[in-house]
Amino acid sequence: MLITKTKINNSYIIKIEKVKDNRGFFATTWDATKFVKYDLNPKMIECNVSFNKLKGTLRGLHYQMAPYEGAKLIRCTRGKIFDVILDLRPKSSTFMKWRGTILSSDNYKMNYVPDGCAHGFQTLDDNTEVFYQMSQVYMPKYSNGIRWDDPVFKISWPLKPTVISKKDLTWDFFGIKNPVNKKHS
Repeated sequence: MLITKTKINNSYIIKIEKVKDNRGFFATTWDATKFVKYDLNPKMIECNVSFNKLKGTLRGLHYQMAPYEGAKLIRCTRGKIFDVILDLRPKSSTFMKWRGTILSSDNYKMNYVPDGCAHGFQTLDDNTEVFYQMSQVYMPKYSNGIRWDDPVFKISWPLKPTVISKKDLTWDFFGIKNPVNKKHS
């Protein structure tokens, strides 16, 4: 695994190292020892798959509040996505900054989303599948989000969204209600 730092604190792009032979290739996609070496959260306890029928589908931006924040390792296993991390950690030097990365079934890249960051993606192909490894189980009472089109962040999505869930359309804009400081009631 090749682990490369990005412009967002504690966020990494992880690319597999292929060992090729006449059958194809073999590669490691998860290595807790390497995660510890790079100070990444090695405690991945849940895996999820997201299937998206239409190009332009937008999911996010999602995160969980304390004490259930969690890291995510994202890989596109079919099709192609524009994957976004938004830093919501007030003490981080990259607080309120975002980064987008193309993940595809062809480039074998993975996106490591650290605890305290929001995550979202937009599909760039029809019939796209995304595989998530997560360090925290989903806790609905602690789930939160930020609008995908929040003018504070000016995220440059590659396509006009074609499908967005009703829930993702109800998230507050960051400037109206700061979800980072929202306490669970």
